[in-house]
Amino acid sequence: MKILLADDEKPLLSFLERGLRAEGYECHTISTLHEVLPFVRKNKPPLMVLDRLFGSEDSISIIEAIKGLPSPPMILMLTALDEVSERVKGLQHGADDYLCKPFDFDELLARITALRRRVDKAIQPNQNTIEVGELKIALDERVALLKGEEISLTKIEFELLLYLAENQKKVLSRERILSRVWQTYHDPQTNIVDVYISKLRRKLDGDPKITIQTLRGNGYRLSSNEG
Repeated sequence: MKILLADDEKPLLSFLERGLRAEGYECHTISTLHEVLPFVRKNKPPLMVLDRLFGSEDSISIIEAIKGLPSPPMILMLTALDEVSERVKGLQHGADDYLCKPFDFDELLARITALRRRVDKAIQPNQNTIEVGELKIALDERVALLKGEEISLTKIEFELLLYLAENQKKVLSRERILSRVWQTYHDPQTNIVDVYISKLRRKLDGDPKITIQTLRGNGYRLSSNEG
């Protein structure tokens, strides 16, 4: 996913870019407020991280124009203004989420992930089935079928399989899996992700064309070999 990072603190901008690129995001950076609206209008990023203050300029002044575009991005606003009234003001002017400086990168990533889900739902509002080869996941019924037969899954197994299927052919790090499936950034058991990956592999064993690959040092990837 493409993300626009707009902040006049260049060291912070560089830090955010490095961190989010490491998580697989395509990042574009801007350090002056007057560049933001033209960039968004031309490039249509689905999500942006926007600093509240650019020197004496308040980015709230351009949010209405951004949200008035045909395909407006989700806006996560960053600010050193941590008063409740200021947070409310930012949200009232159209920001989708608000994070105060200083912040923890894990929290920033979690908020971006939440906004990304909202973007994905907006892009595919009618999708209620995900298919990977002969594996079908019915979202409304929360049921997974392999070659037409239902797979018995626990809640965690279903969430893990769903996350892998939503990102089929993409590598998902253990950290991202923990964040999405277990909603934590602290591994409650050193190999819990590995354990559940093994459980899913056994349950998908009925179709050798569907594999969950382990990429050492990177994470896991669900794919289907139709050849």
